[in-house]
Amino acid sequence: MIPRYVLPAMADLWSDESKYTLWARIEVLVAEAQAAHGVVPAEALRVISEAPPPAPQRVAELERTRDHEILAFLAAYTETMPVDAARWVHHGLTSYDVVDTALGSTLKASCGLVLSAGAELLSVLAERALEHWDTVCVGRTHGVHAEPTTFGQKLAVHAFAVRRSLARIRAARTAVMVGTVSGAVGTYAFVDPRVEAYVCQALGLTPESVPSQVVARDRHAELLSALAVGGAVVEQIALELRHLQRTEVREVEEPRTSEYQGSSAMPHKRNPSTSERLCGLARLLRAHAGAALEDVALWHERDLAHQAVERVILPDSLMVAHFQLASTAAVIRGLTVRADRMRENLNATRGLIYSSMSYLDLVSSGMERELAYRVVQSAATEAWSGAADFAQTLRSRGIEPPAAVGPERYLAQRAHLKDRLQELIKETAAHVEV
Repeated sequence: MIPRYVLPAMADLWSDESKYTLWARIEVLVAEAQAAHGVVPAEALRVISEAPPPAPQRVAELERTRDHEILAFLAAYTETMPVDAARWVHHGLTSYDVVDTALGSTLKASCGLVLSAGAELLSVLAERALEHWDTVCVGRTHGVHAEPTTFGQKLAVHAFAVRRSLARIRAARTAVMVGTVSGAVGTYAFVDPRVEAYVCQALGLTPESVPSQVVARDRHAELLSALAVGGAVVEQIALELRHLQRTEVREVEEPRTSEYQGSSAMPHKRNPSTSERLCGLARLLRAHAGAALEDVALWHERDLAHQAVERVILPDSLMVAHFQLASTAAVIRGLTVRADRMRENLNATRGLIYSSMSYLDLVSSGMERELAYRVVQSAATEAWSGAADFAQTLRSRGIEPPAAVGPERYLAQRAHLKDRLQELIKETAAHVEV
């Protein structure tokens, strides 16, 4: 991923330095377990344990001629070791015992960062939803004014969607927190299963249930699918904010610096550029999820078709998801909410948004449902033309508008929704661990 959309903590996890440090740690853990079972001599274990991870530049130099990253890593890692110690490195293993076990560890840590960013977004959404629970605005269906709602309820919808997304990502994290140290085709031919158990326990992983030569790729597809759904949830939030920032709407405004410039040509522009960026990043997550599904089917015990794809889609998806969630939290936290403008828009149709109130009152008073609908619709159609307020067009048809016309009648039965929101806030505050 280009640096523009990567936060430092996630970038560090996927750097070559971190990868080769983790590979070296796994080689040490394997040697420790094998030494405990009398395979690797104690002196060799001491040398292996004290050897520093190789420099990425040296691994790259050796890979140019070997065309095999693990063998280049092993050559660089062992080139300063005495031969009697070096010969015990990687004993009985195959390349992906190291690669996939390290990958499980990196995915575990990366998901932790994503979940932390998501938890922060959930918290700020819930808090601002409570803050604006009674900030009245017009609800829109098909982009057209419908009935009154509140901005707090809008945010609460998104908060619960984020909570569901985090649950999916947590489940997917469990699915990818696996490793394997089982040899060339997963039969443990030259490595004791106790070695695998030791290594996985040290890294906080679960051994693959029945390995081939690799960890099953449906696990990674599950993770990227969960990230893609989470990205779509963020996109829904960002799309709402984009619409609400349009000039003719202007109900909210995303945070901007004092030096903000929206256009190189038009100094007046205040574009929803952050929200637009969040929508665009969701497209990457969806595309990468599709590629992950393509990687599930490998030939026999393994092939290499997935490798080049994963080098791109795994780090990029986690980097994008992390950046997207953290950016969305910052937008919601700094969002300017224009309650006065919401009120203006609520009244823009001069009472048309209360048509359902008039219609149901007529039905309740005894009028046949279809007739009541058509009478109110006729009055509404005349009001749409701009000739008169909705109340006037009703009276012209011999219908007295409801005595208490206003949003309050639409919003009187939401106490149970607020209770759910407050429970969500308590739950979010109580579960710091992600």
